[in-house]
Amino acid sequence: MSKLTHLDDKGAARMVDVTQKAVTEREATAEAVIRMAPETLAMIIDGEHPKGDVLAVARIAGIMAAKKTHELIPLCHALNLTSVKVALTPQSDPASIRVEATCKLAATTGVEMEALTAASVAALTLYDMCKAVDRGMVVEQVRLLEKKGGRSGHWQTDS
Repeated sequence: MSKLTHLDDKGAARMVDVTQKAVTEREATAEAVIRMAPETLAMIIDGEHPKGDVLAVARIAGIMAAKKTHELIPLCHALNLTSVKVALTPQSDPASIRVEATCKLAATTGVEMEALTAASVAALTLYDMCKAVDRGMVVEQVRLLEKKGGRSGHWQTDS
């Protein structure tokens, strides 16, 4: 099996060759948080946003982004995802929406980038849909929470 690296023997960038790796069930969960004005959050929760159900649109955007990660992140493998879930949870203190994305598949490579992309794009979609009423929103805390499967096994953040 070749070294798992994005560099070839001459130091040039390449896609990692995962041909000889075993197919295993893999899962990754990532999050992003978008902070906003309390009035913006109330508008979203109460269903009074002028653009409609922004949470539904953000959820679909996150799912679609996970499926297109290989088109957005150089050298990522095109993956046949078996499940993508995007949950959006409003939080009052501070006024924010927590986006949690979980991706699953059975393959020779993991799905961390797909989960991170889904969470990021869902948060950015919320920003895009709400920027007319709140330009001060902040997307933050994009991070991997947990990954399961593959050669490196299970990993989970401490916080």
